[in-house]
Amino acid sequence: MNYIVLDLEWNQSPNGKEDSVEHLPFEIIEIGAVMLDHQFRAAGEFHKLIKPQVYKKMHFKISEVTHMDMKKLCQEGQPFKAVMQEFLDWCGEGDFRFCTWGSMDLTELQRNMIYHKMEIPFPRPLLYYDIQKLYCLQYGDGKNKVSLDQAVQLQGMAEDRPFHRALDDAYYTGKILSVLDMEKYGVYVSVDYYGLPETKENEYRLFFPEYTKFVSREFNSREDIMKDKNITDMVCLKCRRMLRKKIRWFPYSQRFYFCLAVCPEHGYVKGKIRVKKSEDDRYYVIKTTKMAGEEDVELLTQRKEDGRKRRNAKH
Repeated sequence: MNYIVLDLEWNQSPNGKEDSVEHLPFEIIEIGAVMLDHQFRAAGEFHKLIKPQVYKKMHFKISEVTHMDMKKLCQEGQPFKAVMQEFLDWCGEGDFRFCTWGSMDLTELQRNMIYHKMEIPFPRPLLYYDIQKLYCLQYGDGKNKVSLDQAVQLQGMAEDRPFHRALDDAYYTGKILSVLDMEKYGVYVSVDYYGLPETKENEYRLFFPEYTKFVSREFNSREDIMKDKNITDMVCLKCRRMLRKKIRWFPYSQRFYFCLAVCPEHGYVKGKIRVKKSEDDRYYVIKTTKMAGEEDVELLTQRKEDGRKRRNAKH
């Protein structure tokens, strides 16, 4: 399998969110990618500037970070659809996986494609490697993420190219990928949430060594979400049996629900539901389940009590 390490630079409304185009908060102005083979050896590069069509004045922060200017983009940039088609042709139809630093690039790539009325050819679910996440798992605490330039410095790598340009950042991301233990951490794929399951039968289920992840189809309301057994059922990670709930699903803030279940053979299993808005302003959930210890039981019990007190205070 090849790795296509992708990085994008984008512009946004210079006047803030109120002047943003709906469903296109970021317009891509540069695509950079590095192709690596299965041994992380360079197998090709792709780099193109894109002529802006939506935000024709550079946001000051983008200009400050990338040192790009609108005049050069207009003179040297090519139309997005032409660049994107060339990029897809460059990727080829072989076995490859996208790699990005962080979770935004593939979402914004697809948003731009839809805006320009292009069909999205990627498989569903679209699995990719978030190199920032994997780096954090191997070299950090698994939670606190570092920037790309910090990771390069921490690894003592030569900084022979500038940062914050698409091809250069793709190059550095590829360098970080090459020092990761993919035998161990390559199981932790990320899943793209832009292209959601269309039906109940196609909902995404991913299994990892310490947890499972479930991505639902879209729902019209939060109430509909919590009526769906695919979402509310709890299953043991080890023996796959259906579990009895010790603490039923309860809301915690506007975005989360928590639950605690018990397996008679393997002990406690905790569940978390995160409710998110889709591109169509409907709702979908990401549910994760993990084995739990006594500390988790105490924490969830306290969270449920805190939520009850807040609701009582409102009433």
